[in-house]
Amino acid sequence: MNYSYAFLILLLPFLSFLVLGLAGMKMKKQVAAIIGTILMGCVFGLSIYTAYEYFFAIGRDASTGLYPTVDSFNFTWLKFTELLTFNIGFRLTPISVLMLIVITTVSFMVHIYSFGYMAERDENYKVEGYEKGMQRFYAYLSLFTMSMLGLVVATNIFQMYLFWELVGVCSYLLIGFYYPKHAAVHASKKAFIVTRFADLFFLIGILFYSFYVGTFNYDLNAQPELQSSLAGAAWVMPAALFLMFIGGAGKSAMFPLHIWLPDAMEGPTPVSALIHAATMVVAGVYQVASLFPIWVEYAPNTLHYVAYIAAFTAFYAAAVACCQRDIKRGLAFSTISQIAYMLVALGVCFAVDNHHGGLGYMAGIFHLFTHAMFKALLFLCSGAIIVIIGSNFKEYMGGLHKYMPITNICFLIGCLAIAGIPPFAGFWSKDEIISACFQFSPFMGWFMTVVAGMTAFYMFRLYYGIFWGTENKELHAEHVPHESPLAMTFPLMFLAAITIVCGWLLPFGHLVSSNGHAYDIHLDTQVAVTSIIVVLVAIALATWMYARDRQPVADMLARRFSTLHRAAYKRFYMDEIWLFITKKIIFRCVSTPLAWFDRHVIDQFMNFMAWATNASGESVQPIQSGKVQSYAIWFLGGIVVLTMILLLN
Repeated sequence: MNYSYAFLILLLPFLSFLVLGLAGMKMKKQVAAIIGTILMGCVFGLSIYTAYEYFFAIGRDASTGLYPTVDSFNFTWLKFTELLTFNIGFRLTPISVLMLIVITTVSFMVHIYSFGYMAERDENYKVEGYEKGMQRFYAYLSLFTMSMLGLVVATNIFQMYLFWELVGVCSYLLIGFYYPKHAAVHASKKAFIVTRFADLFFLIGILFYSFYVGTFNYDLNAQPELQSSLAGAAWVMPAALFLMFIGGAGKSAMFPLHIWLPDAMEGPTPVSALIHAATMVVAGVYQVASLFPIWVEYAPNTLHYVAYIAAFTAFYAAAVACCQRDIKRGLAFSTISQIAYMLVALGVCFAVDNHHGGLGYMAGIFHLFTHAMFKALLFLCSGAIIVIIGSNFKEYMGGLHKYMPITNICFLIGCLAIAGIPPFAGFWSKDEIISACFQFSPFMGWFMTVVAGMTAFYMFRLYYGIFWGTENKELHAEHVPHESPLAMTFPLMFLAAITIVCGWLLPFGHLVSSNGHAYDIHLDTQVAVTSIIVVLVAIALATWMYARDRQPVADMLARRFSTLHRAAYKRFYMDEIWLFITKKIIFRCVSTPLAWFDRHVIDQFMNFMAWATNASGESVQPIQSGKVQSYAIWFLGGIVVLTMILLLN
């Protein structure tokens, strides 16, 4: 099969963006939303069909036992050398097909969900200072979806980088969608600047890689002519790959480049579900996974550094999430921790063999899939709560289980999944990650097990604070909470159903593995039992502390360890540290001297050149008098001077 239709997966969302962007404001908002949703539904259907054809209808190659790498189209845009060419194409591999499913599923659900959510927000426009514009919102969603799809089907690293930057631009537009709000504008600029800073390293890594290796391709074995250059490029590979990882760390909000993600929650909640839970933030994971064979062969020790950075990030984000009051920011730090889980899984690999050293690859991609579903579910549930309550802070919630039963059940399913309780999706993928960590080292295995317990604790702290706990009866008497409309609850139920069944029903090891061969997922009984016990203890602790109307134990601990509690709530002052580094060190010690040098040296030199040119012009101006006599005198004088010079020499 040639997958000749595949270009429609990119074309349809781009057409949606053009139609809604150019003519959307002349449409009714419902019409614009329907157009965007229908086209996104078509893309979702095409992605499902592509996945079915790729994995099941055609399947593995009979001779190699591997899924083929298919280039639906691939044309050369720029040609530098015979091997170094910049191509634009559509590439299907097991992980790219999987990402198509993830992106289109979540995006389609977000499109449907936004019918109800954005309508509620538009009603509160005058009160809350939100900007109306459902048409513009759907146009941005379409462009982002196209950009993310282009990123995952890229045929080479440079094409990935182009769509990578376009994804960043779309995130800037969506985070700052409510631009009358100062906080939203500040958050969009912060996200743009931090990710652009990281992307600079990504570009430098690409340049190093392409210069010494001589190609932009992922697969170095596809061109035998590269073997000669690879031998001499081995020394630069670790540096080039780590530089590219820094770009991925910015997108995936790894410490210390995580500071933009919590503030990005100022955007509409459907944006948080799409960008900051399921798609954009996993770009770094996808980048490392795409280059995984190169990492293992040329930079295995550097890959382990990725694991250490991600492990610390997972612990740090989990600790911060335990003290957050804003439910969206709590989920944001949960996302940082879970993305770090995926990178830990990739980082602990030391071979491409599924059974010995390569389990983390399959586990990380498996968790990418499951996490996208249940974290999008959690964010959409939080949006349903926020739009009804009118606040992000859990102090205004409590006791909502009797008012919002569907949202309550769906949120609970998401919490059980992310905590790692069987049979929900998160259990299967997280168990494989912890098993891979134990294969790498016992310390890493136990460390990530503790982080799993922290995850269960802060998620159920959040759940009890929203749906049980102390009810704000005064607020609820003025505005009685109610269940969200069907446009918002249907995506919740759909994602909840996937969260329940995809872990044990989907033969994931047969679809994606480190060496491409089928792998039968099997539970490590000792690891599974240990992790379940740790998680259950954490849930029991959260239930004891937060399930009641009053939380005396939590309040006592917050008072006794007030310094630590305040530091965790303030994100361990990472924002303040970055402000100090940028304003006091970079701006004062680097930018200010450079600005002075620019103004007083460069500018003055250019001013001097301009003055000298003007003065010279004014000096020779009398020569151009228009009199023949003057010209003859200058001509003869020049001849005399030239003759004397020649005679003297």
